[in-house]
Amino acid sequence: MKKDFISLKDFSSSELNELLNLAKQLKHSPRQSADYLRGKSFALIFQKPSNRTRVSFETGIFQLGGNPIYLAPDDISLGKREPTADIARTLSRYVDGIVARVFFHQDILDLAKYSSVPVINGLSDLSHPCQAMADMFTIQEKFNALKGLKMAYVGDGNNMTNSLLIAAAKLGMSISVATPQDYAPDAGYVNAARECAAKTGAMITVTQSPQEAVRGAHVVYTDTWVSMGQEEETEKRLKDFEGYQVDEKLVALADEKFIFMHCLPAHRGQEVSASVIDGERSVVFDEAENRLHMQKAVMIFLFTFKH
Repeated sequence: MKKDFISLKDFSSSELNELLNLAKQLKHSPRQSADYLRGKSFALIFQKPSNRTRVSFETGIFQLGGNPIYLAPDDISLGKREPTADIARTLSRYVDGIVARVFFHQDILDLAKYSSVPVINGLSDLSHPCQAMADMFTIQEKFNALKGLKMAYVGDGNNMTNSLLIAAAKLGMSISVATPQDYAPDAGYVNAARECAAKTGAMITVTQSPQEAVRGAHVVYTDTWVSMGQEEETEKRLKDFEGYQVDEKLVALADEKFIFMHCLPAHRGQEVSASVIDGERSVVFDEAENRLHMQKAVMIFLFTFKH
């Protein structure tokens, strides 16, 4: 029976810690992993173009000895030219794994349901598990721990927020999310995070106050206010998010040794000021690099998963 990487809700705390440890090994001894995917091919289905996701997955698959096959938006139109179920069944006859970056989470679920090979969620509107685990790895690198730390997320309660809530809760890190009233994270993810936090000792807070969220935080995180596919909402969103910019005044409330994180691409002057993202506390490019190491860990984990 295969294992997919769709949502962090599907993994135990011990499994997530295993991924963190594996990513660390891969980062510091990359040559030892060159044979894990030898002779294997991965289909990369991209409904949304990407810089970091595409390059990190293609490079990671190559470094593991495998063959990445990039399928652009016009190459495969999930559910349009042919049913997603047929695409999943067909690709399963050709490749050993599928990475998909899609607009709608249901497309990921359908690919996983009908595919006989592992499916990795490279991004959907509900979840971004690869990025969230790369973030946890980055935080662990900087603080040598996750338990006992506090993350503050300020901005849109989007796919990134959902995955960070689960990752933090399962790994014992408290997280405080500040969003405008109509932009709160998915209620199902919040409830799931609180259930996990009850077991790990983490604290989960959802508020409308950026100041409350950031006060005393070791990690300050934000994401773009207008994601790909939301361009028509730009004017409304910029108005709704007034007061939620992560700037020097806001991060002054954080722990003095805080780090700033952003999954990129960033819009300086909107969700974050240039002085913060380009400042000495910013780790956004370490974070981007760690996508490579974490995704390699995910792929190895899926192919060595003990059923």
